[in-house]
Amino acid sequence: MTQPVPIKFCESDADSLAAQPGRIAVLADAGTTLPPLVRKLDKLTRGAVSRAVGSDAFDKLKPGESLDLAFPAGLAADAVQILRLPRKATQDQARKAGAAVGRALSGVETLVCAENHPRAADIAFGLALRAYDFTPHKTAPPKPVGPVTLMVSAPEQVAAAAGAGAAVAEGVFFTRDLVNEPANVLTTDDFAARLAAMQELGLEVEILEEDALRALGMGALLGVGMGSETPSKVVVMQWNGGPEGEAPFALVGKGVVFDTGGISIKPAGGMEEMTMDMGGAGVVAGVMRTLALRKARANVVGLVGLVENMPDGRAQRPGDVVKSMKGDTIEVINTDAEGRLVLADVLWYAQERFKPSAMIDLATLTGAVIVALGHENTGVFSNDDALCDAFLSAAKAEGEGAWRLPMGEAYDAKLKSRIADMMNVGGRDGGAITAAQFLARFVKPDMPWCHLDIAGTALLKADSTLAPKGATGWGVMALDRLIRDRFEGK
Repeated sequence: MTQPVPIKFCESDADSLAAQPGRIAVLADAGTTLPPLVRKLDKLTRGAVSRAVGSDAFDKLKPGESLDLAFPAGLAADAVQILRLPRKATQDQARKAGAAVGRALSGVETLVCAENHPRAADIAFGLALRAYDFTPHKTAPPKPVGPVTLMVSAPEQVAAAAGAGAAVAEGVFFTRDLVNEPANVLTTDDFAARLAAMQELGLEVEILEEDALRALGMGALLGVGMGSETPSKVVVMQWNGGPEGEAPFALVGKGVVFDTGGISIKPAGGMEEMTMDMGGAGVVAGVMRTLALRKARANVVGLVGLVENMPDGRAQRPGDVVKSMKGDTIEVINTDAEGRLVLADVLWYAQERFKPSAMIDLATLTGAVIVALGHENTGVFSNDDALCDAFLSAAKAEGEGAWRLPMGEAYDAKLKSRIADMMNVGGRDGGAITAAQFLARFVKPDMPWCHLDIAGTALLKADSTLAPKGATGWGVMALDRLIRDRFEGK
């Protein structure tokens, strides 16, 4: 997998600045006294740094943004990157500043002069996330991204603070790699094998093959994959870091490794992006990796349903009726509404087997949520205000956009079927909501539950603050924060 760029931490050393090769990044703010290392650089560059900080161009920068001084006189470095970051910067501003450095990384050595800035660990985290580059299928050698050194007043203390962030960054990278992989590489077999490899980190991983799924009665999930040559699977990942016997928190992910729409086939334009339709499963996998790496003090189980939705002589047809593990029958009106069929069985299995204390599912489920919220926010649906509020707080704290949308019995009427217990779609209007209402039928009445529709946030066509265009890893940070705040150390 893609590894976050290694970052070393060292003591502040003004005497080494003149001979420092590559790039130097420094922190400053308009109208304030320059920090000691920046003053040293200013002296070495004969006032070029202070002139830049006093310029109109610097004054127009927002916190976290930067400007470059190329080939500064008096230094061996090729460039000095001046980051605007006040000492009282927010976490998001500090991560943005780090991301500005990460975006500019090249094969040359990079030194970040953070001195005694209280947000140094957040700068390192933002730098690591933005330096991500997915290159395994390019024949040209990958662009080198380092080495990187953070010069700080208390390196051991900052390194310790950055340690948990390093585990989260690796989880985010694992998710991004999965979502970015093409479907001819990330088959259900390959996906399951990558998850099984995480047993080396201390996770318990179990792979349920089609015979086992058939015996469990997962007719809804199995129906989706009938047209594919790649076998459907459910992978169960357990992290038992909390008290023995304590009910786990459950994460459930939709893992459609490619979605043609099946017999209700999608238009050709943009279909190549359906390699990301396993994004929910990717986030669950990334969270589980993070928990294992940081030895989380919580019991968490992650379950993912892995299928491929293809048109074939054996493929599920519109009008078919399938029977879920719960026992409810479903009339399949549209085979392109397949993710909810996968989740229906995995949600029920998670509750029957593990009896979790709470449950959250993630899925690139509907285009309707993109119409409603664009690509800035994930749609959040819930039957439990306390769990929902806790998740929204965690998402806000991590800077991951999320917005709660309504649910209600009035939407259920749209799912009524003439020949079965329900239909799998309820029409175009309110499509994200009726999808959530469908899933709610497979959630037991006393089970705190949230559904996260990440169709608009899992993969972007343009760079974001902390990621290049492509897979974002949205949700790993927020769910890790939720687990820290709500399920650890109780």
